[in-house]
Amino acid sequence: MIDAQTKDGMTIRIVLVDDQEIVRAGMRLLLQSQSDMEIVGEASQGTEALALCRQVVPHVVITAIELPGQASLEFTRKLKMQNPAASVLALILHEDAQHFLDMVGAGASGYIPKRAATTDLVTAIRTVHAGQVYVHPSIAQSLAQGLYQRTQGNHDKLHSGDLEPHELQVLEMMAQGARNKEIAMRLGVHVRTVARYRASIQHKLNLHSRADLVRYAVDKGLVSLDRRTILG
Repeated sequence: MIDAQTKDGMTIRIVLVDDQEIVRAGMRLLLQSQSDMEIVGEASQGTEALALCRQVVPHVVITAIELPGQASLEFTRKLKMQNPAASVLALILHEDAQHFLDMVGAGASGYIPKRAATTDLVTAIRTVHAGQVYVHPSIAQSLAQGLYQRTQGNHDKLHSGDLEPHELQVLEMMAQGARNKEIAMRLGVHVRTVARYRASIQHKLNLHSRADLVRYAVDKGLVSLDRRTILG
């Protein structure tokens, strides 16, 4: 089990976002019992949540808002632009593999159904806080099957062997959810160098978004799906 306190020496600062008080109360009751977690704020809708996160600077934002269409993606993008260091964990009612990929592309680090066990939520929080991407087992099989079917036609002619070793490293870390700055720190290079590597990867593989890169990495076996994470 991941000990969040080993990451930054602090408890995990969490903001809860849901329009139903009873849902927030349930999460609050569970998480307050965890010695390495602290609820630093709650919000009932997106605008309120953005304003709150500017003030309290959380480590993890659990968003359980059921927003229609592209609204949930736009909220996640705005939150990540405003608080880039925060990990976003989507707590959702309807489980959908494509929506998971879209949310990852928007900047989310985790995706868990509301019906999941309480222990799964705790694990998900610690996982995303540790810099990994969490996917609940209930959606993992659907995600893997969908990725296989969708990528066969598009990627049969694409080969990871076309990438240089350093580009493969960058691709794997990008699929983990690492941003350019974090990748640069791990590799000991400048952020502009990572941006150049990323542009080269996307050009060689004809991929245009982070979600596309996650699909490709999983399909080619560069990362794996298991019970807790994509690229754990």
